[in-house]
Amino acid sequence: MITLQSRPIVLDPRSGAEPCAHCEARPFSVCNAIGEADLFRLAAAAIVTDVAAGSTFIEEAEPAHSFFNITRGTAKLFKLLPDGRRQITGFAGVGHFLGLAVSDIYAFSAEAIEPVRLCRFPRARLRHLLDDFPAMEKRLLEVATNELVAAQEQMLLLGRKTARERLASFLVMQSRQGVACHHRRLRFPLPMTRSDIADYLGLTIETISRTLTRFRSEGLIEIPGQSEVVVLNPRALENLAGGLT
Repeated sequence: MITLQSRPIVLDPRSGAEPCAHCEARPFSVCNAIGEADLFRLAAAAIVTDVAAGSTFIEEAEPAHSFFNITRGTAKLFKLLPDGRRQITGFAGVGHFLGLAVSDIYAFSAEAIEPVRLCRFPRARLRHLLDDFPAMEKRLLEVATNELVAAQEQMLLLGRKTARERLASFLVMQSRQGVACHHRRLRFPLPMTRSDIADYLGLTIETISRTLTRFRSEGLIEIPGQSEVVVLNPRALENLAGGLT
């Protein structure tokens, strides 16, 4: 049983402002398929939910009653083997839409790495929205397509790439969510643990730590803190990810 802290979206009575219009995640999510004039419909369908770090908000094999749009924080997606071993299949951040399923049960579990805020859409409410806003349905199809592409890339990463290439690919993927700083450097958060990264890449924690240290000594990255990375040479890192060096 998953217990989450939820509340409906409400209008601010002092300003009359629509919260969805000021959501920082909207430009990156499927919600931007709905025009400003109709955002009250989106707000009426959503339930804002806060998830504490370490808490699970999607449980594999449980009935898929809701969809989730992350508006703050990062979550890890994983599957469990019958013997209890875990395989992380991905990470989801701001703007990611989760819960699309080919059946009536969830195909994976999702756990908050850090405090997460999300909008939860019960299936019935979202169905009504999609009937009235076909552009949103189109965006959801794009999300499903992107998930298929990501799954294919994960198969390539685990099946063919070396440890250096795997970690470089992961950092390149995460850097796309970062911001440019000095001289084309990219700074981005890395909230997942070294253990999570190792699990996702099919490597050991020692290999992750050793390879990060080597990347640093080669001038590819800086690690200002445990949860932050700066890519010093994006092109070189991309070439390494693609097996070109």
